[in-house]
Amino acid sequence: MSHCSEDEVEVLEHVSIPMADGCRLAGRVWLPPGARGRPVPAILEYIPYRLDDFRAVRDDQHQRWFAMHGYAAIRVDLRGSGSSEGVLQDEYLQQELDDGVTVLRWLAEQPWCNGRVGMIGISWGGFNALQLAALQPPELHAVITVCSSDDRYADDVHYMGGCLLTDNLSWASVMASYNACPPDPAVVGDAWRDLWRQRLEDSGLWLRQWLRHQRRDAYWRHASVCEDFGAIRCPVFAVSGWADGYCNTVFRLMRHLDVPRRGLVGPWNHKYPHLGGPGPAIDFLGECLTWWDRWLADVDNGADREPRIRAWMQDSVSPHSDDRPGHWVAEPDWPADGIPWAPWGLAPGRLDPDPETRSPAALSVQSPLSVGLFAGKWCSYSESTDLPTDQRLEDGGSLVFDSNALEHDIEILGAPYVELDIEADQPQAMVAVRISDVAPDGKATLVTYGLLNLSHRDSHAEPEPIEPGRRYRVRVPLNYVGQRFPAGNRLRLAVSSSYWPLAWPAPEPVRLTVHTATSTLHLPRREPRSGDAELRDLGEPRMATPLPTTVLGTARREWRVLFNLATNEAVLEVVDDDAPYRLDTTGTRLGNEVTERYACANDDYDTLRAEVHNRRTFDRDDWHVTATTRTVLTATPETFRLRATVDAWEGDTRIFSAEWDDEIPRDRL
Repeated sequence: MSHCSEDEVEVLEHVSIPMADGCRLAGRVWLPPGARGRPVPAILEYIPYRLDDFRAVRDDQHQRWFAMHGYAAIRVDLRGSGSSEGVLQDEYLQQELDDGVTVLRWLAEQPWCNGRVGMIGISWGGFNALQLAALQPPELHAVITVCSSDDRYADDVHYMGGCLLTDNLSWASVMASYNACPPDPAVVGDAWRDLWRQRLEDSGLWLRQWLRHQRRDAYWRHASVCEDFGAIRCPVFAVSGWADGYCNTVFRLMRHLDVPRRGLVGPWNHKYPHLGGPGPAIDFLGECLTWWDRWLADVDNGADREPRIRAWMQDSVSPHSDDRPGHWVAEPDWPADGIPWAPWGLAPGRLDPDPETRSPAALSVQSPLSVGLFAGKWCSYSESTDLPTDQRLEDGGSLVFDSNALEHDIEILGAPYVELDIEADQPQAMVAVRISDVAPDGKATLVTYGLLNLSHRDSHAEPEPIEPGRRYRVRVPLNYVGQRFPAGNRLRLAVSSSYWPLAWPAPEPVRLTVHTATSTLHLPRREPRSGDAELRDLGEPRMATPLPTTVLGTARREWRVLFNLATNEAVLEVVDDDAPYRLDTTGTRLGNEVTERYACANDDYDTLRAEVHNRRTFDRDDWHVTATTRTVLTATPETFRLRATVDAWEGDTRIFSAEWDDEIPRDRL
């Protein structure tokens, strides 16, 4: 494909795309020189994160880069977001997908497009790229999906192993704050207040919907592409990171898709691989160009001959380290033939590589609610501020099984799992399982973990209660990971009956009993290969020059665990405030502040409380807007209680306020 300089890219501002019902979506287009006379392929990113302000800098760095390399690039705000008309009422609704099909058709019909379109996106945009591919629109020829999921129930921000994630609450609050923001008057004109009012009144409280569906029903099956992998017929490049919440999807897509496909997993968090940490960033946009050149421009560049999986094998590090050293490994296919399962037996206090020699025992644990305070975030965004710390702070309330000091290095690549012979003394229980790398000085670094709601042991769609005192054979899958355990270190398996506040605990305290004679840890053990050292270099990050901005303050990133010994209260406080800044191209000043608080007292399950506050501000000339949300979740053994508020101000005048106070029955949760 042809190359040009940044200044030669033509930008089409305030593009308006008509939908079938008359609603118009807002977009921005970056064109390479000459595209009007010689049509080129197009690349679409389709997300709800406001192309005119909060995502303007990143959008321009990415889309301009693609245009510099011969592609028409377009960013579109979903219906009801940014400066698009309409109302956004939930994730991945059929309306969103229908609109996406219309956008693809509109793109292909533009005089600067040759009819071939690719989709790229991270998180939401990665989800809907897969979902639209499954609808097989003829215009869509390739997809790059980053940090996304194929299964909206089992592997998304809402539930894990049938357990309720508290990221479900924080994410709902984030989207409530986005939905409370107005379109930009400079784009939509005098209609901005009416469009804003419509959003405020009609977008609703999404968390209420998500809490009403506590099992894997038709609500979650909708737009979960795992329901029919065969529906996806275009090439897929799937990407994620070990610190992200969505690394598992890459491996499932590589296993189940029957199209040209490639998987890449680094050490990164929930960001594009050229922007995120921990660990080395790469020339991700260069990797994207190679994919687009192959599948949108028919360049025989070897993209279809890459290993099926390219993954970062992490080295052992201190739990206090912000870095993730390691090396790249590759597998020609997935599942990989050369990665056998290595069973480790459980014995009192020990992990035994020879399961036949373990000592039988019945070991019990009733974990304090403090287990999980040091787990970090289910989906890391902020690198060192929300990653797990020394697991010894968690292990005191867990059953712990340690190997002897390893005589040789061990590398694993895949999803470990634990078979447990387990019983509980309550009809509703959860189990959390963690693997840690324990250094000779005793520091324990979390490697991977898994959760299971024991009522979901056989089915997420039809959960069944536990019979107290009855033994069950359950399988607890842990997240995929690539990890090297060096000689001299120890493997640690920890089992707990709660993992708050990463996940909401069972209705009442539970005592679990693990029978070691028939419980086993299974590790996907990969032997080092000489070919790994010969893998091509993935380069250094490249992108277009960022739009000019002026920083107007400082960011606050805090992750505090507080114990009040006078009241026996344990609290996790998270502050995630962006530095306020001005977009110099438009003069818009932007602010975004988030505070989360998770608390309990006296190890009392009735005191569990999660609360999230969001505040977004917009200032430009005489336009001054503030949107705030507050979301609180508590519970009894029978119900969840959800309270939320949304408030919007124009200047000093509050122009909208809404409040919800709902009780939602617990459903085997």
